[in-house]
Amino acid sequence: MQSLKQKLLPQLIIIYTRYLLGGSLVFASLIKIKGRRFTTFSGENEPMGTVFHFFETMYQTGMYWQFIGVAQLIAGFFLMTQRWSKLGAVIAFPIMLNIFIITISIPGFNYTPVITGMMLFANVLLIVWHWDQLKFLFNLPPVPDSVNQFENARTWEVTGLAMFLFTFTYRLWTDSYDPIFWFGVCAMIGIMGLVAGMKK
Repeated sequence: MQSLKQKLLPQLIIIYTRYLLGGSLVFASLIKIKGRRFTTFSGENEPMGTVFHFFETMYQTGMYWQFIGVAQLIAGFFLMTQRWSKLGAVIAFPIMLNIFIITISIPGFNYTPVITGMMLFANVLLIVWHWDQLKFLFNLPPVPDSVNQFENARTWEVTGLAMFLFTFTYRLWTDSYDPIFWFGVCAMIGIMGLVAGMKK
C-alpha cells in the first residue's frame, strides 16, 4: 500500500473522491440543518408514498433531523479539507452505511441504491487508503504516513476549502437548487486546483 500511495494517479483519485463524497454530504446537510423537508413529492402513490412517509417522519422529529444534517456537514467538511480526511472518512462511514441500508430496505427508491452503494464503496476505499494510520482504532500499531506524498500538498486543502465554502453558501442561500450548476462550479474549482497542484 505504501508504494501505491506514492504514485500520482491513485493519490489524485483519492483526493477527488474526498471532494465528491464530502461535497455530497455538505450539499445534503444544509436543508436538514435549516429544518426544511428533504423530499418534495407527494405521499399519495405507492411505492413512493413509503419513501415520503419515512422522510416525513424523520423531518417531524425536528432535533434528530437537524442532528443528521450537522453530522453530515461535519463529515463532509473534514473530508473536503484533506488535512482531516481520515477523521472525515471514519465519521462518514456510519452515515453512508445507514443511507445505503435505508435505500435498499424501503421500496420506491428505484436506482438510488446504485448511487448510495457507490458512495459507500468510495467511503470504504478511503478507509482502506488510510488503514495504516487507522489501525490504532483496533489496538493495532499504526504505520506513519509519508510526509512527502503529493496528496499532502496545501493546494488540495485550499481547493477543498473553496469547494466547501461555495457549497455551504449556495445551500444556505437557497432551498431550491440546481445540481448541475452546483456540480459545474465545483468541477471548475477542482480543475483550477488540479492545474495549480500539478505545477507544484
